[in-house]
Amino acid sequence: MTDFTKVTLIGGQFKWDDPFLIEDLLTADERMIRDSARVYAQEKLLPRIRDWNRTESFDKIVMREMGELGFLGAPLEGYGCAGIGYVAYGLVMRELERIDTAFRSACSVQTGLAMTPIYAYGSEDHRKKYLPKMATGELLGCFGLTEPDHGSDAGGMKSRAKKVPGGWSLTGSKLWITHAPIADVLVIWAKDE
Repeated sequence: MTDFTKVTLIGGQFKWDDPFLIEDLLTADERMIRDSARVYAQEKLLPRIRDWNRTESFDKIVMREMGELGFLGAPLEGYGCAGIGYVAYGLVMRELERIDTAFRSACSVQTGLAMTPIYAYGSEDHRKKYLPKMATGELLGCFGLTEPDHGSDAGGMKSRAKKVPGGWSLTGSKLWITHAPIADVLVIWAKDE
């Protein structure tokens, strides 16, 4: 049985705001990135979120702001991306999440689900064409996996991709796709022949 009376003590005092002493593990750069994200989130995002939730709206200007701060594609190297470590990126996500999960989701979908597949699996031409504009928020990406009948189970996916002259033909349906109504670049999951 765990004894919850034993807590992290510094000089005999419990640090309620950092009980696991995470702050001591961060580098100066990680703290600076976290603090910049916190200032942005508190000063720019917090004043917007109540009205945006009530009106179910989202202004793409937020993505441009995040791009200017280097948050979009932050852990990727080159192509206009910041190239920060995953700890620093996680700290940015935490600060956005403090305000509303929609902001964290907007940034993490752009970075992890749209930019990262292009970075990892796209051709060099794809990387040069899309990533710099995605890093600035000029182009928004989405990631289409979830389907009405199978959720996010890629094995049960019904969407199909067929090679045709000049590209691919896609059939199927997707739902719950962050950025789908406003996306410029769509990373869509489908089974081929």
